[in-house]
Amino acid sequence: MDDASIEIEEVESDSTVVPTPGRVLRDWIIVVAIALGAAFLVRVYVLQQFYISGPSMESTLFENNRVLVNKMSYRLHDIHHGDVVVFDRITASGGVIAHDDLIKRVIGLAGDTVEIKQCLVYVNSKAISEPYLDKTVLARTNLTDRCRVVDSPPITVPKNQLFVMGDNRPESFDSRSFGTIPKNLVIGRAFAIVWPFSRIAML
Repeated sequence: MDDASIEIEEVESDSTVVPTPGRVLRDWIIVVAIALGAAFLVRVYVLQQFYISGPSMESTLFENNRVLVNKMSYRLHDIHHGDVVVFDRITASGGVIAHDDLIKRVIGLAGDTVEIKQCLVYVNSKAISEPYLDKTVLARTNLTDRCRVVDSPPITVPKNQLFVMGDNRPESFDSRSFGTIPKNLVIGRAFAIVWPFSRIAML
C-alpha cells in the first residue's frame, strides 16, 4: 500500500488586537509606578542629592552647589579621615526636636586625639595636611580671622563618634562648637559635585 502524503496549508490570520484606552492607561500607570518605586528605593538606600546652604565648606563647596551622597559607602567600608560626610544633627529646644542635615569633613575617628594649636590641626600629636583649605584664608595674618578657634585643648574622640570640621574654618559651625557626633547619624559620603556643570568634580 502506497504511503500517501498530505499537505496541510496553514492560514495566517490577519486579525490584530487593538488595545483599549483603559488597557493603555493601566500599562502606563504600572510603568510610572515601577519607575517611581525604583527612584524612591535608590534615593532612600543608595544615592541622594543634597544642595549646599551656607559657606561652611568653602572653597570646596559653595552655596547652592549640589552634591551626590552615597548612602551605601559605609555599609561596605569604614569611615576614613578626610571623608566629606552628610549627617543628621539632632537638636532640642523647649521640647521641640529639630533635624538638620550638615555636611563636614571627618578629622578624627574613634580613639583619635584632636588638638588645635595656632590654627594647625593635630591628630594624635601630628599636624595633618589639609590641601583643601582656602589659601587666601590661610594667608590672613590675624589668627582668629584665619580659623576662628586658634587653640583648643586635646580631645579624645569617644567610641562610635567622629570629630568633624568644615573647610571654611572661620565660618564653620562644627565639632569645635558642638563636640563629636555619633557615627550612626552619618547619612552617607558626599563623593561628587553635580551642579553647577562648571563645577562638576569628584570629592
